[in-house]
Amino acid sequence: MFRSRRAALLRRLWRQRCPTPGPEEGPGALKPAAHALFKKLKDEELELLLQAVESRGAWESGCVWVPRGAKQALPPQVLLCRLFRWPDLRQPHELKHLCYCQSAGGRGGCGDAAALCCNPHHFSRLAAPETPPPPYSKSISPSWPAEPKPPQLLEFSCNHAEWRADTSLSRSSARDGCWCKLAYWEHRTRVGRLYAVHEASVNVFSELPRGSGFCLGQLPAAHRSRAVRRARGKIGRGLLLSRELSAVWAYNRSEHPIFVSSPTLGPPGAHGLAVLKVLPGYSVKVFDYERAGGIGAGGWQNGDGPCDPHSVRISFGKGWGPCYSRQFITSCPCWLEVLLAQPR
Repeated sequence: MFRSRRAALLRRLWRQRCPTPGPEEGPGALKPAAHALFKKLKDEELELLLQAVESRGAWESGCVWVPRGAKQALPPQVLLCRLFRWPDLRQPHELKHLCYCQSAGGRGGCGDAAALCCNPHHFSRLAAPETPPPPYSKSISPSWPAEPKPPQLLEFSCNHAEWRADTSLSRSSARDGCWCKLAYWEHRTRVGRLYAVHEASVNVFSELPRGSGFCLGQLPAAHRSRAVRRARGKIGRGLLLSRELSAVWAYNRSEHPIFVSSPTLGPPGAHGLAVLKVLPGYSVKVFDYERAGGIGAGGWQNGDGPCDPHSVRISFGKGWGPCYSRQFITSCPCWLEVLLAQPR
């Protein structure tokens, strides 16, 4: 009875593997190594693994522990991530433990020295700068700027055509005991109140089967345009925002790309704010406190004037900047402003 139960678990687990175009790189080539790894897992761990891959990481499932030091051609976390999430994965350094995984110790560290979690939905891939597409051009209107100024990433003033830098929010966050406050925007309109984050991580989502955090689906829905409604429909599981050591990370949990920008995201000495596309299942260090300290307390300067060096902007599904038709983030239907508390 126990053997048939285990065999049924393995069959269900194997049916969840990722489809791949060719047999050389496909799951068939990984089958011997996968079954060798499955033999080392207890039935309870196989059930946890099956729950994680069947739900596609819809909630934070438990850890699947494998003894460290086991001799295998591929590390167990790479093997299972290739099998169930990313067939093109090659090296362990392309992965990052998510903050809620016990093996990561909540800080991205080494965790337990005797065992390693290999739950593929406890990992993300690290986002890297991509080759930018050619700059968008609008040939009809002669007034379209050839090199638009980068957007200023802070609050608007009452004048609907201008904005101003408001650095008081990041200072007040530290006084309130939270490490950041979240503001949700639809084009130029902020929707709802600021959401203070006190825990080490927070989910920002529209629909999440299990879990808590900043639910955008519960915000008021008055006079939304079709573009906003369409963009909101793609937020889904949204993102996981976490503070780890001296950095802030964003993990894209949705099924669509997100676009992020911050003063510390681009290479040192770069002019203007970099905008990075983060694919589903990928993580990126959106803010580095050490680099922010070198920008200066007086604010980061760009073409539009000073802006708060302790802020991050995240757009759901739509990019902006010189390489996109939307030159400013205020042209994006749905976006999030992360106002970080300045370290004391």
